[in-house]
Amino acid sequence: MLNSIGGDTDMILYYLNEIDCKHFHSTLKKSCANTVIPSYIPVVQKNCQRTFTEQERDWQLLRRGRYAEFNLAIDRGTKFGLQTPGSRIESILMSLPPVAKWRYGWDFEADSPEMKLMKVLKEPKEWV
Repeated sequence: MLNSIGGDTDMILYYLNEIDCKHFHSTLKKSCANTVIPSYIPVVQKNCQRTFTEQERDWQLLRRGRYAEFNLAIDRGTKFGLQTPGSRIESILMSLPPVAKWRYGWDFEADSPEMKLMKVLKEPKEWV
């Protein structure tokens, strides 16, 4: 999922694909405004026909839950919008995923694709 709100652009991954990350970040480097679409479209085209297992779908919903959590509890722009008198709450909440899931104490194998993503989220890589 591509998120491009308030000057930030990022690719929100549910599973880590290092080739896609390198492509996305190297295309964006320096000429960002002109390359959002060219960096994102090949990733979508490559993955749009992919099927997912029930476990992968469950993980996607958990990641969406964390995204919603971040937006509502931490993101300064969202918090500002929600606190602004007369703001249209529905418009602000439109950026949240329509379906999400929360689970306490989830556990995945250390070498699983899910933990591979968690490692990169905790210890960011330089993709370019």
